[in-house]
Amino acid sequence: MERRRRPISQETDKPSFVESTKALKYLPRFFSMIWDTSPPLFLANIISRLLKSALPVTMLWVGKLIVDEVVLQTQADVKSYEHLYVLLGIEFGLAILSDLLSRAISLCDGLLGDLYANKSSVALIRKAATMDLAQFEDPTFYDKLERARRQTVGRVSLMTTVLFQMQDLITVISLLTGLIVFEPWLVIILIIAIIPSFLNEAYFSRTSYSLIRGWTPERRELDYIRFIGASDTTAKEVKLFGLANFLSKRFSFLADKYYEANKKLAIRRSTFGSIFHIVGDLAYYGAYLLIIVRTVTGIVTLGDLTFLSGAFSRLRNQLQEIFSRFSKITEDALYLQDYFAFMEMKPLSNYPGKNLPFPKKIRKGFRFENVGFQYPSSDRWIIRNLNFQLKAGEKLALVGENGAGKTTLVKLLTRLYEPTEGQIFLDDVDIRDYDFTAYHQAIGVIFQDYVRYYFTAAENIAIGDIDQVADEGKIVEAAEASLADQVVEKLPERYKQLLGRRFSGGKDLSGGEWQKIALARAYMKEAQLLILDEPTATLDARAEYEAFLRFADLTSGKTAVIISHRFSTVRMADRILVLRDGQILELGSHEELIAADGLYAELFNLQAAGYQ
Repeated sequence: MERRRRPISQETDKPSFVESTKALKYLPRFFSMIWDTSPPLFLANIISRLLKSALPVTMLWVGKLIVDEVVLQTQADVKSYEHLYVLLGIEFGLAILSDLLSRAISLCDGLLGDLYANKSSVALIRKAATMDLAQFEDPTFYDKLERARRQTVGRVSLMTTVLFQMQDLITVISLLTGLIVFEPWLVIILIIAIIPSFLNEAYFSRTSYSLIRGWTPERRELDYIRFIGASDTTAKEVKLFGLANFLSKRFSFLADKYYEANKKLAIRRSTFGSIFHIVGDLAYYGAYLLIIVRTVTGIVTLGDLTFLSGAFSRLRNQLQEIFSRFSKITEDALYLQDYFAFMEMKPLSNYPGKNLPFPKKIRKGFRFENVGFQYPSSDRWIIRNLNFQLKAGEKLALVGENGAGKTTLVKLLTRLYEPTEGQIFLDDVDIRDYDFTAYHQAIGVIFQDYVRYYFTAAENIAIGDIDQVADEGKIVEAAEASLADQVVEKLPERYKQLLGRRFSGGKDLSGGEWQKIALARAYMKEAQLLILDEPTATLDARAEYEAFLRFADLTSGKTAVIISHRFSTVRMADRILVLRDGQILELGSHEELIAADGLYAELFNLQAAGYQ
């Protein structure tokens, strides 16, 4: 079914001219980042542009002298071309210098642009890592992230535009000085010719930004459909379920809607731009006619005519460029605002914390006191009123039907979420008081939806403790402990083998093989707390049994939380916590819960019946 989107009111949603100019406040911060990427390159760029900006008026003046010299020689009785040759040589040298400076500017722009794109992308990655996981699950937040992500590359041209603006302003000032000296009234005509075009560009640049910003969710959906319609991870289902037609129609529907909205704006912009450009042409040729008349009447020389007409023409074009570019700069600054606005965002959590070191050995364990959690944009409680203790060295299994809150509880325990209400303690200290990085370093986690990284086998395993990515011995030990070594042995390049088929030379794995690689990550660090979320979901019976033996070794003497729908795994636990609708329903050992004949016993008997 085709979805209907809200119509975008361009007149209401577009920012005002004042709001657009306010976005210019981000330019100093923007150029500070560019300067930091390479001061020598930035200085070379500025010096080249300063030299380049002085060339137009210089070349026009030399051209005027050449014309006046030619006229003088045609009237002289004795011809002398030495001075003419010198002037021609100077103009030739200036032309070569202009070309060399243009190439130097392009080179500096390209290199600085690449460096800035790299720097801003790294900054965005690091910033995103500081945000709360719950924020990533909020569509509004993700729209902001998407807009910021696009600006890491999309705003590289802003640097070139602003520097060209500065360069052209210097050129314009020098040309204006020449006009004022000879014919100041030409400046008035010039301003009258340019202002309407400037106002037109300013209006439509704001409208264009409004359109693109308003369509951010749809553009994200277009990117998503484009990905799943042509991806190795979705190719099987696209073929088997015949999704190509459905996906292409959905993409076309959204893309056509955006095209129509953009086309309407582009036509209006082009139409009004043409009208105002014609006004500028009329003013130019009117002024040109007046200069010719003054030349014919002998008021100015033929060389003056050349200089004035050239200066007026260059000024008109460059002022139009400057005004048009100013609109482009304010438009780009609005996009730049999206990047810095994201970089200024704060995590949802505002708990001050004390950055305490993580205990060298957990002594008492974890304690949940009246813990509840709900997403920022939702009124529904995912879990609430959780009160229990996870003792040091205890293995606790979480059981419950889908949606009961098991994974949310684990995310709270690992500080991926922060409680909306209540507190979680470790050895009688609020877990938020421990150093965030040190806390995560002490936890080994394998989630049910683990990521399949298209890196080498060694790097995939080292994800569990990426600081040890160069420790081949540790990686091999982790692989042997998780049975991943059996998978690696079959790979042509063993631990150096690229996994997945996204990149050339990559080898894909089965679901069970991928899970063994993921399990190896839990063995990479000496974690005091282990979280295993459906650790054997895709393993066969033999591999599951062998994994059990390794779990026993892995969790020996450590605190562990296991989520599993397989009761053969659950029975490994010392105690079992049963959740229903986000609240604790039962808590006890396997024998105690079977004797209680509650939900756990019901689920256990249902699964056992399947094997009879």
